[in-house]
Amino acid sequence: MTVLSRVAGERGSATVWVVALAGVLAAIGVAAVLLGAAVVGRHRATTAADLAALAAAEHAVRGAPGACAVAGEVAGANGARLTACTVGDATVVDVAVAVPVRLGPLGVSRAGARARAGPVPP
Repeated sequence: MTVLSRVAGERGSATVWVVALAGVLAAIGVAAVLLGAAVVGRHRATTAADLAALAAAEHAVRGAPGACAVAGEVAGANGARLTACTVGDATVVDVAVAVPVRLGPLGVSRAGARARAGPVPP
């Protein structure tokens, strides 16, 4: 077998390797984008929960009624939905929110977060 016939038999194999590598890189790129969307959704949920808890705690400390209603408004203004709200002892407020996360072809998921706010005991 000569060198020329062996090279001719492997003709086109580089194309197969390039296509395979392009597929792997595309899959890695899609996974990175989906992971990024999930992380951003989690950050949005955390921010909405923190702000809702602070707003509700401010109302609860003042003795104003409707602390959880205010938390719902603040969560909604941040693109979240208030899923739980409790005003406990010493006007400590616990809230939970959910934010929709669009994951492209995988559909819509949701990211959740909880936060607590209130006065610090002496």
